[in-house]
Amino acid sequence: MSSRSANAGYDRHITIFSPEGRLFQVEYAFKAISNAGLTSVGVRGKDSAVIATQKKVPDKLIDASTVTHVFRITPFIGCVMTGLDADGRNQVTRARQEAAEFKYKYGYDITPDMLAKRMANINQVYTQKAFMRPLGVSMVIIGWDEERGPQLYKTDPAGYFAGYRATAAGAKHQEAFNYLEKKLKGEGPASVEDTVELAIATLSSVLSANFKAQDLEIAVVTKENPQFRILSTDDIDAELMRIAEKD
Repeated sequence: MSSRSANAGYDRHITIFSPEGRLFQVEYAFKAISNAGLTSVGVRGKDSAVIATQKKVPDKLIDASTVTHVFRITPFIGCVMTGLDADGRNQVTRARQEAAEFKYKYGYDITPDMLAKRMANINQVYTQKAFMRPLGVSMVIIGWDEERGPQLYKTDPAGYFAGYRATAAGAKHQEAFNYLEKKLKGEGPASVEDTVELAIATLSSVLSANFKAQDLEIAVVTKENPQFRILSTDDIDAELMRIAEKD
């Protein structure tokens, strides 16, 4: 019996393991993230954390200012969503709700690790119940923790989450991992500028592209300004100019 026919039927149902111990629908959710065609990176520096992603407007008639994959969740936490757009917006809405409920219940802002843990727990429940499907989206969270400094976390459709020094998601995530492993030293880049530069250089290298400001979305949190800040096109242009002059 061929392996395809042996596995037939096990991908029809979310909650049933195949004889090899695989959950095919969860694996297909990971495939959906890669097939969305965007690559995102997150880098944690000594005193800052940065997320960067490609910005592609699918249609000339669409207003580019309404297309984004970078979202603020609380004043000090934000994320980049890689994968299916609608699933990403749904998860951001849920993350904002969880953050608001946490603050109402405990009287202080949720920390990045607690939010990542909560979103991963919700994702994990989606792999257990037949009336829901896993979301085809990966969430890379950055934020400022008063005790721990800059934080970078990633959650996936299987319900796994972890803190990272640098990470990537999307179409060319493996190539981005390899690049970051080579370039990242010690605690990570010392300055915000170097952290942003590493994020842009990673995308530029793995996608073999020279970016214009409107092709990128970048957000930062820093020690000087711990609020989650999405860079404007002018800010990104200034960064790209600075990198070009350095080269």
